[in-house]
Amino acid sequence: MVSAPKKINKVVIVGGGSAGWITACLLRKHLAADITIELVGAPEIATIGVGEGSTPQLRGLFDTLGIPEAEWMSACNATYKLGIEFNGWTDVPGYSRYFHPFVAQTDLHTQDVFIHSCYYRRLGLDVNANPDHYFLNAALAQQGRQPLADESFPFSVEYGYHFDSTLLGRFLATYAKSLGVTYREFSVSDVVIAEDGSISALVSAQHGVLEADFFVDCTGFSARLISQALGVKFISYSANLFNDAAVVMQTPCLPDEKLMTQSTALSNGWAWRIPLTSRVGNGYVYSSKYCSAEQAEQELRAHLGVDDSVVARHLKMKVGRLEQHWYKNCLAVGLSQGFIEPLEATALHLVQTTVEMFADCLVKGNYSDALQPEFNQRINTRFEGIRDYIVGHYRLNNRTDSQYWRDNAANEDLPLHLKGLTQAWLSREDIGPYLTANKLDSYYSINSWHCLFSGYGIYPSQLVPADSTKPEVQSFLRRIDDVGHFNRMCSQHYPLNKPR
Repeated sequence: MVSAPKKINKVVIVGGGSAGWITACLLRKHLAADITIELVGAPEIATIGVGEGSTPQLRGLFDTLGIPEAEWMSACNATYKLGIEFNGWTDVPGYSRYFHPFVAQTDLHTQDVFIHSCYYRRLGLDVNANPDHYFLNAALAQQGRQPLADESFPFSVEYGYHFDSTLLGRFLATYAKSLGVTYREFSVSDVVIAEDGSISALVSAQHGVLEADFFVDCTGFSARLISQALGVKFISYSANLFNDAAVVMQTPCLPDEKLMTQSTALSNGWAWRIPLTSRVGNGYVYSSKYCSAEQAEQELRAHLGVDDSVVARHLKMKVGRLEQHWYKNCLAVGLSQGFIEPLEATALHLVQTTVEMFADCLVKGNYSDALQPEFNQRINTRFEGIRDYIVGHYRLNNRTDSQYWRDNAANEDLPLHLKGLTQAWLSREDIGPYLTANKLDSYYSINSWHCLFSGYGIYPSQLVPADSTKPEVQSFLRRIDDVGHFNRMCSQHYPLNKPR
Protein backbone atom coordinates (compact mmCIF):
# COMPACT_ATOMS: atom_id res chain seq x y z
CA MET A 1 0.00 0.00 0.00
CA VAL A 2 1.41 3.38 -1.00
CA SER A 3 1.53 5.91 1.79
CA ALA A 4 0.56 9.54 1.35
CA PRO A 5 3.43 11.94 0.81
CA LYS A 6 4.94 13.02 4.10
CA LYS A 7 7.28 15.90 4.46
CA ILE A 8 10.79 14.66 5.14
CA ASN A 9 12.64 17.20 7.21
CA LYS A 10 15.42 15.01 8.55
CA VAL A 11 17.28 11.89 7.40
CA VAL A 12 19.51 9.98 9.82
CA ILE A 13 22.17 7.60 8.50
CA VAL A 14 23.27 5.03 11.07
CA GLY A 15 26.82 3.78 10.60
CA GLY A 16 29.90 5.26 9.01
CA GLY A 17 32.51 3.65 6.84
CA SER A 18 32.54 4.00 3.06
CA ALA A 19 28.88 3.00 2.64
CA GLY A 20 27.60 5.51 5.19
CA TRP A 21 29.60 8.43 3.91
CA ILE A 22 28.90 7.67 0.23
CA THR A 23 25.22 7.66 1.18
CA ALA A 24 25.59 10.99 2.99
CA CYS A 25 27.35 12.63 0.05
CA LEU A 26 24.90 11.40 -2.58
CA LEU A 27 21.76 12.18 -0.59
CA ARG A 28 23.05 15.66 0.09
CA LYS A 29 23.59 16.11 -3.65
CA HIS A 30 20.24 14.69 -4.77
CA LEU A 31 17.67 15.53 -2.09
CA ALA A 32 16.07 18.90 -1.40
CA ALA A 33 18.43 21.40 0.17
CA ASP A 34 16.14 22.02 3.16
CA ILE A 35 16.33 18.38 4.30
CA THR A 36 18.73 17.88 7.22
CA ILE A 37 21.07 14.92 6.82
CA GLU A 38 22.85 13.57 9.88
CA LEU A 39 25.18 10.58 10.16
CA VAL A 40 25.58 8.90 13.54
CA GLY A 41 28.06 6.21 14.44
CA ALA A 42 29.58 4.28 17.27
CA PRO A 43 33.37 4.68 17.28
CA GLU A 44 33.82 1.37 19.12
CA ILE A 45 32.39 -0.52 16.11
CA ALA A 46 35.16 -1.19 13.60
CA THR A 47 34.43 -1.08 9.89
CA ILE A 48 34.97 -4.32 7.99
CA GLY A 49 36.74 -2.81 4.99
CA VAL A 50 37.13 -6.02 2.99
CA GLY A 51 36.81 -4.56 -0.50
CA GLU A 52 39.61 -2.28 -1.60
CA GLY A 53 38.82 -2.46 -5.29
CA SER A 54 36.10 -0.94 -7.43
CA THR A 55 34.39 -1.08 -10.77
CA PRO A 56 34.56 1.96 -13.11
CA GLN A 57 31.33 3.23 -11.56
CA LEU A 58 33.36 4.77 -8.72
CA ARG A 59 34.62 7.36 -11.21
CA GLY A 60 31.03 8.46 -11.61
CA LEU A 61 30.72 9.06 -7.87
CA PHE A 62 33.61 11.51 -7.80
CA ASP A 63 32.42 13.14 -11.02
CA THR A 64 29.02 13.66 -9.39
CA LEU A 65 30.66 15.11 -6.29
CA GLY A 66 33.02 17.29 -8.35
CA ILE A 67 36.14 15.91 -6.66
CA PRO A 68 39.28 15.76 -8.86
CA GLU A 69 40.75 12.31 -9.27
CA ALA A 70 44.25 13.38 -8.17
CA GLU A 71 42.86 14.84 -4.94
CA TRP A 72 41.07 11.79 -3.59
CA MET A 73 43.48 9.19 -5.00
CA SER A 74 46.50 10.73 -3.26
CA ALA A 75 44.56 10.96 0.02
CA CYS A 76 43.51 7.28 -0.16
CA ASN A 77 46.78 5.72 -1.43
CA ALA A 78 44.83 4.73 -4.53
CA THR A 79 46.01 3.14 -7.77
CA TYR A 80 44.28 2.52 -11.07
CA LYS A 81 42.69 -0.84 -11.83
CA LEU A 82 42.46 -2.13 -15.39
CA GLY A 83 40.68 -5.38 -14.57
CA ILE A 84 41.10 -8.70 -12.77
CA GLU A 85 43.56 -11.49 -13.50
CA PHE A 86 42.26 -14.97 -12.61
CA ASN A 87 44.92 -17.54 -11.82
CA GLY A 88 44.42 -21.28 -11.37
CA TRP A 89 40.63 -21.35 -11.54
CA THR A 90 40.72 -24.25 -13.98
CA ASP A 91 43.04 -27.14 -14.77
CA VAL A 92 42.38 -27.08 -18.53
CA PRO A 93 45.81 -27.11 -20.23
CA GLY A 94 46.70 -23.71 -21.65
CA TYR A 95 44.15 -21.89 -19.49
CA SER A 96 45.94 -21.48 -16.19
CA ARG A 97 45.13 -17.76 -16.20
CA TYR A 98 43.03 -15.16 -17.99
CA PHE A 99 42.31 -11.45 -17.65
CA HIS A 100 38.81 -9.96 -17.29
CA PRO A 101 39.25 -6.37 -18.51
CA PHE A 102 37.20 -3.27 -18.14
CA VAL A 103 36.02 -2.16 -21.54
CA ALA A 104 37.85 0.25 -23.86
CA GLN A 105 36.36 2.16 -26.77
CA THR A 106 38.72 0.31 -29.09
CA ASP A 107 37.20 -3.00 -28.00
CA LEU A 108 34.20 -2.18 -30.18
CA HIS A 109 36.51 -2.80 -33.14
CA THR A 110 37.78 -6.16 -31.86
CA GLN A 111 34.68 -7.59 -30.17
CA ASP A 112 33.29 -9.21 -33.31
CA VAL A 113 36.54 -11.08 -34.00
CA PHE A 114 36.73 -12.27 -30.39
CA ILE A 115 33.17 -13.61 -30.36
CA HIS A 116 33.63 -15.35 -33.70
CA SER A 117 36.93 -16.84 -32.56
CA CYS A 118 35.16 -18.29 -29.52
CA TYR A 119 32.45 -19.69 -31.78
CA TYR A 120 34.91 -21.36 -34.16
CA ARG A 121 36.82 -22.87 -31.26
CA ARG A 122 33.56 -24.22 -29.86
CA LEU A 123 33.14 -25.89 -33.24
CA GLY A 124 36.50 -27.57 -32.67
CA LEU A 125 38.80 -25.38 -34.78
CA ASP A 126 42.20 -24.54 -33.34
CA VAL A 127 42.03 -20.73 -33.42
CA ASN A 128 43.20 -18.26 -30.79
CA ALA A 129 40.23 -17.62 -28.48
CA ASN A 130 42.18 -16.46 -25.43
CA PRO A 131 40.48 -13.24 -24.21
CA ASP A 132 43.84 -11.61 -23.40
CA HIS A 133 44.54 -11.28 -27.12
CA TYR A 134 41.46 -9.17 -27.87
CA PHE A 135 41.22 -6.36 -25.31
CA LEU A 136 43.26 -3.21 -24.90
CA ASN A 137 43.12 -3.21 -21.08
CA ALA A 138 44.63 -6.69 -21.04
CA ALA A 139 47.59 -5.39 -23.06
CA LEU A 140 47.96 -2.34 -20.81
CA ALA A 141 47.89 -4.48 -17.67
CA GLN A 142 50.50 -6.92 -18.93
CA GLN A 143 52.79 -4.11 -20.10
CA GLY A 144 52.47 -2.21 -16.81
CA ARG A 145 50.78 0.84 -18.34
CA GLN A 146 48.36 3.42 -16.95
CA PRO A 147 44.84 3.97 -18.36
CA LEU A 148 45.19 7.64 -19.30
CA ALA A 149 46.28 8.02 -22.92
CA ASP A 150 48.29 10.86 -24.38
CA GLU A 151 46.40 13.71 -26.04
CA SER A 152 46.99 12.38 -29.55
CA PHE A 153 44.95 9.21 -28.90
CA PRO A 154 41.19 9.84 -29.19
CA PHE A 155 39.95 6.62 -27.53
CA SER A 156 39.39 6.11 -23.81
CA VAL A 157 39.42 3.03 -21.60
CA GLU A 158 37.28 2.25 -18.60
CA TYR A 159 39.10 1.69 -15.34
CA GLY A 160 38.42 1.24 -11.65
CA TYR A 161 40.56 1.83 -8.60
CA HIS A 162 42.34 0.18 -5.71
CA PHE A 163 42.22 2.19 -2.49
CA ASP A 164 42.55 2.09 1.28
CA SER A 165 38.91 1.70 2.38
CA THR A 166 39.53 3.28 5.78
CA LEU A 167 41.11 6.35 4.21
CA LEU A 168 38.31 6.55 1.64
CA GLY A 169 35.74 6.64 4.43
CA ARG A 170 37.64 9.43 6.20
CA PHE A 171 38.02 11.43 3.00
CA LEU A 172 34.32 11.20 2.18
CA ALA A 173 33.44 12.09 5.78
CA THR A 174 35.36 15.33 5.49
CA TYR A 175 33.74 16.10 2.16
CA ALA A 176 30.22 15.28 3.39
CA LYS A 177 30.66 17.60 6.36
CA SER A 178 31.72 20.36 3.98
CA LEU A 179 28.37 19.89 2.23
CA GLY A 180 26.52 20.41 5.49
CA VAL A 181 26.07 16.80 6.66
CA THR A 182 26.33 16.68 10.45
CA TYR A 183 27.94 13.90 12.47
CA ARG A 184 27.77 12.80 16.06
CA GLU A 185 28.55 9.73 18.13
CA PHE A 186 25.49 7.66 18.88
CA SER A 187 25.38 4.00 19.94
CA VAL A 188 21.94 2.55 19.21
CA SER A 189 20.57 0.58 22.16
CA ASP A 190 16.93 0.50 21.06
CA VAL A 191 14.72 1.35 18.09
CA VAL A 192 11.27 2.86 18.69
CA ILE A 193 8.60 1.56 16.30
CA ALA A 194 5.52 3.69 15.60
CA GLU A 195 1.95 2.38 15.31
CA ASP A 196 2.21 2.16 11.52
CA GLY A 197 5.30 -0.06 11.81
CA SER A 198 7.81 2.59 10.77
CA ILE A 199 10.74 3.82 12.84
CA SER A 200 10.01 6.89 14.92
CA ALA A 201 13.23 7.23 16.89
CA LEU A 202 16.52 5.69 17.95
CA VAL A 203 17.56 5.38 21.57
CA SER A 204 21.08 5.47 22.99
CA ALA A 205 21.89 4.71 26.62
CA GLN A 206 24.63 7.33 26.46
CA HIS A 207 23.17 9.89 24.06
CA GLY A 208 19.40 9.91 24.58
CA VAL A 209 16.68 9.85 21.90
CA LEU A 210 17.14 10.70 18.21
CA GLU A 211 14.09 11.34 16.06
CA ALA A 212 13.95 11.60 12.26
CA ASP A 213 11.55 11.20 9.36
CA PHE A 214 13.68 8.71 7.45
CA PHE A 215 16.50 6.35 8.46
CA VAL A 216 19.29 4.73 6.46
CA ASP A 217 20.75 1.51 7.84
CA CYS A 218 24.50 1.28 7.23
CA THR A 219 25.16 -0.88 10.29
CA GLY A 220 26.83 -3.73 8.41
CA PHE A 221 25.91 -7.40 8.66
CA SER A 222 24.00 -6.76 11.91
CA ALA A 223 21.37 -4.77 9.94
CA ARG A 224 20.33 -3.20 13.23
CA LEU A 225 17.37 -1.27 11.81
CA ILE A 226 16.12 -3.07 8.71
CA SER A 227 16.38 -6.65 9.98
CA GLN A 228 16.55 -6.57 13.78
CA ALA A 229 14.00 -3.80 14.33
CA LEU A 230 11.78 -4.02 11.22
CA GLY A 231 12.10 -7.75 10.60
CA VAL A 232 12.81 -7.67 6.86
CA LYS A 233 13.70 -11.16 5.65
CA PHE A 234 17.24 -12.05 4.51
CA ILE A 235 17.60 -14.36 1.49
CA SER A 236 20.79 -16.41 1.63
CA TYR A 237 22.87 -17.29 -1.43
CA SER A 238 24.78 -20.01 0.43
CA ALA A 239 23.35 -22.80 -1.73
CA ASN A 240 25.36 -21.63 -4.73
CA LEU A 241 28.01 -19.35 -3.19
CA PHE A 242 29.77 -21.40 -0.51
CA ASN A 243 32.25 -18.84 0.82
CA ASP A 244 31.42 -17.30 4.19
CA ALA A 245 34.73 -16.18 5.70
CA ALA A 246 37.96 -14.37 4.91
CA VAL A 247 41.39 -13.79 6.39
CA VAL A 248 43.29 -10.64 5.40
CA MET A 249 46.93 -9.50 5.59
CA GLN A 250 49.04 -6.62 4.35
CA THR A 251 52.41 -6.93 2.61
CA PRO A 252 54.88 -4.41 1.13
CA CYS A 253 54.60 -3.23 -2.47
CA LEU A 254 56.87 -4.60 -5.15
CA PRO A 255 58.74 -2.20 -7.48
CA ASP A 256 56.84 -3.35 -10.59
CA GLU A 257 53.25 -3.71 -9.38
CA LYS A 258 50.79 -3.91 -12.26
CA LEU A 259 47.48 -2.10 -12.24
CA MET A 260 45.25 -5.11 -11.78
CA THR A 261 43.57 -7.10 -9.06
CA GLN A 262 44.83 -10.67 -8.95
CA SER A 263 42.52 -13.50 -7.92
CA THR A 264 44.27 -16.83 -7.33
CA ALA A 265 42.37 -20.03 -6.62
CA LEU A 266 43.50 -21.83 -3.45
CA SER A 267 42.31 -25.12 -1.99
CA ASN A 268 39.05 -23.90 -0.49
CA GLY A 269 38.44 -20.52 -2.11
CA TRP A 270 40.56 -17.79 -3.63
CA ALA A 271 43.09 -15.14 -2.65
CA TRP A 272 43.11 -11.52 -3.78
CA ARG A 273 46.07 -9.25 -4.28
CA ILE A 274 45.36 -5.51 -4.46
CA PRO A 275 48.30 -3.09 -4.90
CA LEU A 276 48.06 0.38 -3.35
CA THR A 277 50.73 3.07 -3.35
CA SER A 278 51.56 2.30 0.29
CA ARG A 279 51.10 -1.46 0.58
CA VAL A 280 49.47 -4.53 -0.92
CA GLY A 281 46.16 -5.78 0.44
CA ASN A 282 45.82 -9.57 0.48
CA GLY A 283 42.99 -11.82 1.54
CA TYR A 284 41.73 -15.38 1.31
CA VAL A 285 37.98 -15.81 0.81
CA TYR A 286 36.99 -19.37 1.76
CA SER A 287 34.23 -21.64 3.02
CA SER A 288 34.33 -22.51 6.72
CA LYS A 289 32.53 -25.77 5.84
CA TYR A 290 35.70 -27.02 4.15
CA CYS A 291 38.51 -25.57 6.28
CA SER A 292 39.05 -23.88 9.62
CA ALA A 293 40.14 -20.28 10.13
CA GLU A 294 43.56 -21.52 11.27
CA GLN A 295 43.99 -23.66 8.14
CA ALA A 296 42.96 -20.76 5.92
CA GLU A 297 45.42 -18.42 7.60
CA GLN A 298 48.30 -20.85 7.20
CA GLU A 299 47.45 -21.46 3.56
CA LEU A 300 47.41 -17.72 2.88
CA ARG A 301 50.75 -17.29 4.66
CA ALA A 302 52.23 -20.05 2.52
CA HIS A 303 50.76 -18.47 -0.62
CA LEU A 304 52.28 -15.07 0.27
CA GLY A 305 55.53 -16.47 1.65
CA VAL A 306 55.17 -14.65 4.99
CA ASP A 307 55.65 -15.83 8.57
CA ASP A 308 53.60 -15.32 11.72
CA SER A 309 55.00 -11.82 12.23
CA VAL A 310 52.56 -10.50 9.61
CA VAL A 311 49.28 -9.63 11.33
CA ALA A 312 46.17 -11.50 10.15
CA ARG A 313 42.57 -10.39 10.59
CA HIS A 314 39.64 -12.81 10.35
CA LEU A 315 36.19 -11.90 9.04
CA LYS A 316 32.85 -13.62 8.66
CA MET A 317 30.63 -12.93 5.65
CA LYS A 318 26.87 -13.15 5.23
CA VAL A 319 26.25 -13.73 1.54
CA GLY A 320 22.81 -12.92 0.15
CA ARG A 321 20.36 -10.02 0.10
CA LEU A 322 17.31 -8.60 1.79
CA GLU A 323 13.86 -9.29 0.44
CA GLN A 324 13.23 -5.53 0.53
CA HIS A 325 15.95 -2.90 0.70
CA TRP A 326 13.54 0.01 1.20
CA TYR A 327 10.87 -0.81 3.79
CA LYS A 328 8.62 1.66 5.58
CA ASN A 329 10.80 4.71 6.31
CA CYS A 330 14.10 2.81 6.24
CA LEU A 331 16.64 2.15 3.48
CA ALA A 332 19.40 -0.42 3.86
CA VAL A 333 22.72 0.33 2.17
CA GLY A 334 25.95 -1.68 2.04
CA LEU A 335 26.43 -4.82 4.09
CA SER A 336 23.12 -4.30 5.87
CA GLN A 337 21.23 -4.79 2.59
CA GLY A 338 23.25 -7.75 1.38
CA PHE A 339 26.64 -8.90 0.23
CA ILE A 340 28.08 -10.84 -2.66
CA GLU A 341 31.64 -11.96 -2.12
CA PRO A 342 34.22 -9.46 -3.46
CA LEU A 343 35.26 -11.51 -6.51
CA GLU A 344 34.20 -8.82 -8.99
CA ALA A 345 34.55 -5.82 -6.62
CA THR A 346 30.83 -5.03 -6.71
CA ALA A 347 30.31 -3.83 -3.10
CA LEU A 348 30.64 -0.08 -3.72
CA HIS A 349 28.91 -0.48 -7.07
CA LEU A 350 25.82 -1.75 -5.22
CA VAL A 351 26.09 1.05 -2.65
CA GLN A 352 26.15 3.74 -5.33
CA THR A 353 23.39 2.14 -7.37
CA THR A 354 21.16 1.72 -4.33
CA VAL A 355 21.52 5.31 -3.11
CA GLU A 356 21.24 6.95 -6.52
CA MET A 357 18.24 4.86 -7.52
CA PHE A 358 16.56 5.47 -4.15
CA ALA A 359 17.06 9.24 -4.38
CA ASP A 360 15.64 9.23 -7.90
CA CYS A 361 12.58 7.20 -6.88
CA LEU A 362 12.00 9.27 -3.76
CA VAL A 363 12.08 12.58 -5.63
CA LYS A 364 9.98 11.30 -8.55
CA GLY A 365 7.48 9.91 -6.05
CA ASN A 366 7.10 13.31 -4.38
CA TYR A 367 8.89 11.98 -1.29
CA SER A 368 6.36 9.16 -0.83
CA ASP A 369 6.92 5.41 -1.11
CA ALA A 370 4.98 5.27 -4.42
CA LEU A 371 7.98 3.84 -6.29
CA GLN A 372 9.17 1.62 -3.46
CA PRO A 373 8.04 -1.67 -5.12
CA GLU A 374 9.76 -0.73 -8.38
CA PHE A 375 12.93 0.23 -6.53
CA ASN A 376 13.10 -3.02 -4.57
CA GLN A 377 12.51 -5.10 -7.69
CA ARG A 378 15.27 -3.30 -9.60
CA ILE A 379 17.82 -3.65 -6.80
CA ASN A 380 16.97 -7.32 -6.29
CA THR A 381 17.37 -7.97 -10.01
CA ARG A 382 20.78 -6.32 -9.91
CA PHE A 383 21.85 -8.51 -6.99
CA GLU A 384 20.68 -11.61 -8.87
CA GLY A 385 22.50 -10.58 -12.04
CA ILE A 386 25.80 -10.12 -10.20
CA ARG A 387 25.26 -13.35 -8.30
CA ASP A 388 24.70 -15.33 -11.51
CA TYR A 389 27.97 -14.13 -13.02
CA ILE A 390 29.98 -14.91 -9.91
CA VAL A 391 28.37 -18.34 -9.48
CA GLY A 392 29.57 -19.09 -13.00
CA HIS A 393 33.19 -18.76 -11.85
CA TYR A 394 32.70 -21.69 -9.49
CA ARG A 395 30.39 -23.90 -11.49
CA LEU A 396 32.62 -23.85 -14.58
CA ASN A 397 35.78 -24.94 -12.76
CA ASN A 398 37.19 -28.42 -13.39
CA ARG A 399 39.65 -28.60 -10.47
CA THR A 400 39.74 -31.91 -8.62
CA ASP A 401 42.36 -31.16 -5.95
CA SER A 402 39.88 -30.58 -3.11
CA GLN A 403 36.34 -31.45 -2.13
CA TYR A 404 35.50 -27.74 -2.21
CA TRP A 405 36.20 -27.41 -5.92
CA ARG A 406 34.61 -30.77 -6.76
CA ASP A 407 31.41 -29.78 -4.94
CA ASN A 408 31.32 -26.43 -6.73
CA ALA A 409 31.71 -28.10 -10.12
CA ALA A 410 28.96 -30.61 -9.30
CA ASN A 411 26.55 -28.10 -7.76
CA GLU A 412 23.20 -28.22 -9.55
CA ASP A 413 21.52 -25.68 -7.27
CA LEU A 414 22.03 -22.97 -9.85
CA PRO A 415 20.00 -20.04 -11.17
CA LEU A 416 17.97 -21.34 -14.13
CA HIS A 417 19.32 -18.69 -16.48
CA LEU A 418 22.89 -19.78 -15.76
CA LYS A 419 22.02 -23.40 -16.52
CA GLY A 420 20.46 -22.37 -19.80
CA LEU A 421 23.38 -20.16 -20.76
CA THR A 422 25.89 -22.94 -20.08
CA GLN A 423 23.87 -25.33 -22.20
CA ALA A 424 23.69 -22.78 -25.02
CA TRP A 425 27.49 -22.40 -24.96
CA LEU A 426 28.08 -26.15 -24.96
CA SER A 427 25.55 -26.55 -27.76
CA ARG A 428 27.53 -24.07 -29.88
CA GLU A 429 24.65 -21.61 -30.03
CA ASP A 430 25.05 -17.86 -30.39
CA ILE A 431 24.69 -16.88 -26.72
CA GLY A 432 23.98 -13.22 -27.52
CA PRO A 433 20.21 -13.69 -27.99
CA TYR A 434 20.03 -15.84 -24.84
CA LEU A 435 21.82 -13.17 -22.80
CA THR A 436 19.47 -10.48 -24.07
CA ALA A 437 16.29 -12.52 -23.66
CA ASN A 438 17.13 -13.31 -20.05
CA LYS A 439 18.64 -9.88 -19.30
CA LEU A 440 21.96 -11.47 -18.36
CA ASP A 441 23.75 -8.78 -20.37
CA SER A 442 22.21 -6.01 -18.24
CA TYR A 443 25.06 -6.16 -15.70
CA TYR A 444 27.80 -8.12 -17.49
CA SER A 445 28.29 -7.61 -21.21
CA ILE A 446 28.52 -10.25 -23.90
CA ASN A 447 32.29 -9.70 -23.81
CA SER A 448 32.41 -10.47 -20.08
CA TRP A 449 30.46 -13.70 -20.49
CA HIS A 450 32.71 -14.76 -23.38
CA CYS A 451 35.75 -13.92 -21.23
CA LEU A 452 34.43 -16.20 -18.49
CA PHE A 453 33.71 -19.22 -20.70
CA SER A 454 36.76 -18.81 -22.92
CA GLY A 455 39.04 -17.97 -19.98
CA TYR A 456 38.12 -21.32 -18.43
CA GLY A 457 38.80 -23.11 -21.72
CA ILE A 458 35.24 -24.44 -22.08
CA TYR A 459 35.96 -25.89 -25.51
CA PRO A 460 36.22 -29.34 -27.10
CA SER A 461 39.31 -31.17 -25.90
CA GLN A 462 40.11 -32.35 -29.42
CA LEU A 463 40.76 -29.57 -31.93
CA VAL A 464 41.51 -29.62 -35.63
CA PRO A 465 43.69 -27.00 -37.37
CA ALA A 466 41.81 -24.26 -39.17
CA ASP A 467 42.07 -24.95 -42.91
CA SER A 468 44.21 -22.02 -43.98
CA THR A 469 43.95 -23.05 -47.62
CA LYS A 470 40.44 -21.63 -47.74
CA PRO A 471 40.43 -17.90 -48.58
CA GLU A 472 37.71 -17.09 -46.03
CA VAL A 473 39.68 -18.89 -43.29
CA GLN A 474 42.89 -17.13 -44.30
CA SER A 475 41.06 -13.82 -44.12
CA PHE A 476 39.73 -14.54 -40.62
CA LEU A 477 43.11 -15.71 -39.30
CA ARG A 478 44.61 -12.44 -40.58
CA ARG A 479 41.90 -10.55 -38.69
CA ILE A 480 42.91 -12.36 -35.50
CA ASP A 481 46.55 -11.38 -36.06
CA ASP A 482 45.49 -7.82 -36.85
CA VAL A 483 43.68 -7.55 -33.50
CA GLY A 484 46.88 -8.33 -31.61
CA HIS A 485 48.83 -5.81 -33.69
CA PHE A 486 46.06 -3.21 -33.20
CA ASN A 487 46.10 -3.54 -29.40
CA ARG A 488 49.91 -3.40 -29.26
CA MET A 489 49.86 -0.26 -31.40
CA CYS A 490 47.15 1.39 -29.27
CA SER A 491 48.90 0.51 -26.01
CA GLN A 492 51.91 2.64 -26.97
CA HIS A 493 49.78 5.74 -26.41
CA TYR A 494 49.49 4.97 -22.68
CA PRO A 495 52.34 5.78 -20.27
CA LEU A 496 54.19 3.13 -18.32
CA ASN A 497 53.28 2.95 -14.65
CA LYS A 498 56.01 4.61 -12.62
CA PRO A 499 58.01 2.10 -10.53
CA ARG A 500 57.85 2.56 -6.77
